[in-house]
Amino acid sequence: MSVFTRVTESEVSAWLTRFSVGAARSLTPISEGIENTNYFLSTTEGEYVLTLYERVPAEDLPFYLNFTAHLAKSGVAVPTPIADRTGGLFSILNGRPAALTQRIPGRPNMQPSVVHCEAVGRELGRLHNASRHFRTRISNKRGPAWTLSTSRAVRPFISADQNALIESELKFQRERRQTRLPNGAIHADLFRDNVLFDGDRLSGLIDFGFAATDEFAYDLAITANDWCVIPGGEFDNTRLIPFLKAYVAERPLSEAEQMAWPALLRAAAIRFWLSRLYDLHLPRAAELNTPHDPAVFERILRLRIEQICFWPLTDSVS
Repeated sequence: MSVFTRVTESEVSAWLTRFSVGAARSLTPISEGIENTNYFLSTTEGEYVLTLYERVPAEDLPFYLNFTAHLAKSGVAVPTPIADRTGGLFSILNGRPAALTQRIPGRPNMQPSVVHCEAVGRELGRLHNASRHFRTRISNKRGPAWTLSTSRAVRPFISADQNALIESELKFQRERRQTRLPNGAIHADLFRDNVLFDGDRLSGLIDFGFAATDEFAYDLAITANDWCVIPGGEFDNTRLIPFLKAYVAERPLSEAEQMAWPALLRAAAIRFWLSRLYDLHLPRAAELNTPHDPAVFERILRLRIEQICFWPLTDSVS
């Protein structure tokens, strides 16, 4: 969540006339993240988040916004998209597709306890269950084609050893993809900064800009690689096991998903290593930007290869 497109209060006031949310009172840029432009927007009738989508084509936005609306109606803790007077969920602001969503109370917990990990596992399971009834599908923009093109783009900036590791892992993942796993709409980026807590209560899953149709267990692996690790990248089983138990209490994994778990953890690691390498070496200009350290996921990938993390639960087959 960075500021790539500047918006003034007068500009947002004019745009808000299409909504029934009152008049703008304040507009505050949000600096965290790296994909879209986000502002906190306060009006005379409530608190909202204004998002200008910098990379998402307008034709793809109905998937993201309708998926979030579906989840909200299903009782999953997500911010509700705000429709304008025509029923539309987005329109153009300063040359970018823009949407308004409910602002949820709370803030990210960057040092989660077991309680927080259990809450995230439970809500992710509920999200995947609700996703089964969401029929719209869209290919993952950060899927196999993207990983290949991004690996080529970053090649000049990294060592021969790093390039060899990436090439080897991509080959491994191409072979893994031959096994079809349960899939549907997933979040695909449920890191600690994309979950809000009001005290110990999980108040909302946010930032669905990477949502796509992909494997549910892959989404679980992405989340585990961030929420349940110590600083060196190794898993902390005191958080991992309760996290997974909370998830499977909502959606048990199939035997095929359990067998694929070590490879899914690796797939999640290389996806974020590549995206962070790209954002570090080929950044976009932004007024506010907070890049992430790619070395974190290089370490995680190497660990997941060297220390095979088999599925640790024994009674979760659906």
